[in-house]
Amino acid sequence: MRPVLSHFRQLHSLGPANNDHVSALRVAISVAVPSLLLLLGGRPDLITYAVFGALTGMYGRNEPHQLRLRHQLQAALVLLSGVAVGVFLSVNHLHSWWLVGVEAILAGVGSVYSDRVRLKPNGPFFGILALGACASVPTAVPWYVALLIAAASAGFSLFVGFGGWIRGRAWDPGATRKAARLQGRFRQRAVVHAARYTAAVGAAGAVGVLTGSGHPHWAMAAAAVPLAGADLPSSVHRGIHRIIGTLLGLVIVAVVLLPGPWALLPHFPGAEAAVLAVLVIVFQFTTELFMARHYGLAMVSFTPVILLMTQLAAPADPVVLITERGVETAVGAVTGILVVVFIRSRRSPPPAPSASSAGLQ
Repeated sequence: MRPVLSHFRQLHSLGPANNDHVSALRVAISVAVPSLLLLLGGRPDLITYAVFGALTGMYGRNEPHQLRLRHQLQAALVLLSGVAVGVFLSVNHLHSWWLVGVEAILAGVGSVYSDRVRLKPNGPFFGILALGACASVPTAVPWYVALLIAAASAGFSLFVGFGGWIRGRAWDPGATRKAARLQGRFRQRAVVHAARYTAAVGAAGAVGVLTGSGHPHWAMAAAAVPLAGADLPSSVHRGIHRIIGTLLGLVIVAVVLLPGPWALLPHFPGAEAAVLAVLVIVFQFTTELFMARHYGLAMVSFTPVILLMTQLAAPADPVVLITERGVETAVGAVTGILVVVFIRSRRSPPPAPSASSAGLQ
């Protein structure tokens, strides 16, 4: 009985604060500047690419400046690779099983790379998410423009993350994070971990395609979430947090997107897109604010970020959008938990941050 109560307490306990507002502000600025520039330029539909580039700022949150810079450069490679592959699939109209196959393979490759350089938030989740999101919306500009927007946004995030160094200009020669060595014990664990990512992402995507979902990439992204857990209990907790946090976030999305009393108010050209863009910035701030303290609370904010970006890029029926997000998230999270349970290494999995520091996946 005590273990059950302990797990229940962990599900809703809030981790200690650690200057979370500073990191949240950096990420909010990284998202806000390129997003508002696109909004002023009359292209809110391109904000998706800017936001995925700006997520570079979520990495290296409490590290010394030079270490954060290196960490964020590594993260930018993962994010921009996801955007590039996603745009390639979109431009060439490669959807459905193509998306599932490509994303599953790259999830495994990204897992090996993420373990190798020890990304935190750990795992290839954001690269997977960027790939699926960019592949699932029509590319309204030449492919290189979409990639340039994401790259410029990532570059601005690097500038924001390193900007604090200008004040003190103190270089800490002892600040290093050594990459894991791809040999022996680590290689065996890394291969098993990559296999889990490939299996979970592929299986969840297959279910999404077979059931006729318009957004199977949401199931694939959710399937990767439990795999970032340090052990079986934390993996299950993350899966549960993903489902509950998403459902609560969908309530917010429904309030924003579904017709309400405000529908009777006069509308102005571009006003709806402007409101959605501003909300994306605000919710990204609150996402980062709780990222390291409580994954479920972070998901309450991150769910509107993803859906509002989707609505800006490719407007759809809000009811269908909300329904599919809820269903695909549940399918993906459960699939990820099952893979964690059934595909296990004789040795422990590759080193991963604790549940309080693993960050948003």
